Formats: sequence, structure tokens, C-alpha cells
Amino acid sequence: MYSEKILEHFKSLEYAGEMKNPDAVGQVGNIRCGDVMKVFLKIKDGVVVDIKFLTYGCIAAIASSEAMCRIVKGKKIEEALKITAKDIVKELGGELPPVKIHCSVLGREALGKAIENYREKVKKN
Repeated sequence: MYSEKILEHFKSLEYAGEMKNPDAVGQVGNIRCGDVMKVFLKIKDGVVVDIKFLTYGCIAAIASSEAMCRIVKGKKIEEALKITAKDIVKELGGELPPVKIHCSVLGREALGKAIENYREKVKKN
């Protein structure tokens, strides 16, 4: 069901785990499938210098979270916001099963929530 590229992202988790003292956190979930994704960001001078995730879900959800992190790290916030679910699928080799596309969408939504959280914090300070 899953391509080698998806399995590689699932098995080689360099961004999985909780982050201590993040600058921002975003969390989303899908009631239908039960997937929950939480994204942590460290931002310096408008650049995502570190990113981590905690994902409760299937192989596709975890691989999508890892792929999203690989794309985002080192990008300016504005560039990170332009990343789409299609970009995440492309990072996964373009072969995410159609019934699992929602996993890439969740990754993008969690990233968006984290950036929104960061911007709210910046406004308050």
C-alpha cells in the first residue's frame, strides 16, 4: 500500500518528538480517522530554525508530518506558509494513497496553526 519513499519517511524520523520551550505550537486533528498532529517551532529572525512534531495516527500521517518538517526547516515564515499539501505529497514521492491525502492536509494545517500561534505571541510582546 505504501511506497518506499513513504516508508523511508516513516522509518527515518529525525523530527519526531516534543520540543522544549518552543516559540510556537499548532495542533489539529481529524475526527473521522483519529489522526492528531502537533507541530512545534523555533523561529529566529523570521526563519524556522527548528521544527518537531508529535503525531498520533497511521503510517501516512506520521510520514506526512516528517515530510512537512523536512520541507519547512530553514524556510522563512512567509515561505513556510506557501507550502501546500501537494508539496508534502511530492516530498513523499508523489505516491500517497488517495484515501490518505487528508494526512498531508493535516500536516499543512498544523503548520499553519503553529505560525498563527507565533504571530499572536509576537503581537502581544
